[in-house]
Amino acid sequence: MYKELTARLLPLLLLLSVSSAGAIVTLLHRHYLLSSCCAGAVLLLLIALLRLYSRTTRKLVFMFHSIENGDYSFKFSETASRRNNILINQSLNRIHSLLTKARDETIEQEKYYQLILESVTTGILIINDRGHITQTNREALRLLGIQTLTHIKQLGRLDEQFPALLRDIVAGESRQLTCRSERGSVTFSVHASSIVRRGEPLKILALTDIENELSDREIESWIRLIRVLTHEIMNSINPITSISDSLVERIGPADDSELHRGLATISQTGKNLISFVESYRKFTRLPTPSPTLFYVKEFVENLCALTSATVPEGARPIEIGISVEPEDLILYADRSMISQVAINLLKNAIEATLDVAQPRIDLTATVDSREQVIITIANNGPTIPPEVADQIFIPFFTTKNGGSGVGLSLSRQIMRLHGGTLQYRPGPNGTGSIFTLTFR
Repeated sequence: MYKELTARLLPLLLLLSVSSAGAIVTLLHRHYLLSSCCAGAVLLLLIALLRLYSRTTRKLVFMFHSIENGDYSFKFSETASRRNNILINQSLNRIHSLLTKARDETIEQEKYYQLILESVTTGILIINDRGHITQTNREALRLLGIQTLTHIKQLGRLDEQFPALLRDIVAGESRQLTCRSERGSVTFSVHASSIVRRGEPLKILALTDIENELSDREIESWIRLIRVLTHEIMNSINPITSISDSLVERIGPADDSELHRGLATISQTGKNLISFVESYRKFTRLPTPSPTLFYVKEFVENLCALTSATVPEGARPIEIGISVEPEDLILYADRSMISQVAINLLKNAIEATLDVAQPRIDLTATVDSREQVIITIANNGPTIPPEVADQIFIPFFTTKNGGSGVGLSLSRQIMRLHGGTLQYRPGPNGTGSIFTLTFR
């Protein structure tokens, strides 16, 4: 194409040069007629060149304006009457196809990187110097408990100092930040890095929920400790119980009644202690969940019926509210194990509202934007003090007389086996308690 365009342009320039020279020479020799003819030829050649130039310029300007506005649908005709127009249009269409290909490859690459960004389990926030969030992923929104995020000022509702901390963190620095959202208190590890994109400096923040990671490690540590303790205790108690039983059989009540009663007491105490230790073994020997699909509404209604039957006699009637959205919400989990968790939480809720004038328990189930099923069990009893709330999931910790301190720990362990979480947060206005089960 270049050769053909050159072959057409050079003759025009050559004729223009010859005509210009002829016009000057004939004018100097006073051949005015020939001079006028040469001048006319020069004018016609100039008009032809200007038309070629303006036509090509208009096409180029049109093409660049379309590209600038993101419109790649244009195409120049390749069936023009003149050969040079066909060659120019073909060249411009070639440029168009190359630019379209480059744009499509860029879009595909951006989709590829966005897919990777959405697949990672780390929250990503990309912030410019003005605090505007230019890009984020779903994990970051989930961790922060926010549906949409466009500016770090929006994070002020989680913690007043949160926006300033994110703004002040510098590239290469890592910090731990704690904020309170609808999911409860969350502790983040935030690592910052920087990049310049299209001349604009950007800050990339990677958010990791270290609270769940620490909880998992804490649970594993407790499991190992409980296994060691139960093993040592059982090894020590079993011989004592066995020997005391044998001695009780050999010594009749008539021989030495006091010695007989003492040995019987030792035997019974040992058996009670074995039964007590066995209750803790459940914490370390949970079976692998066998998940099935079941309707959440029917599941919750059965739990409420069971809960109503366990209210102590003489206690005030408890109002139980149920809300399931959508009504045909389905959960994939081990129904019996989740029932154990829910029954334990409902039992705690009943005990918490025994002294309330109008006791109420609310069970809600819904699905969030990430297709996670969220079940909450809330009551209007006294809220758990902060110093106690930090320890309620620790094995053996209890504030109840005769309590084992295993219920909530066991419940969280069951949720952990399902790949979900169990979290607590105080109710609104400093009253009540809310436990949230999240199934990922």
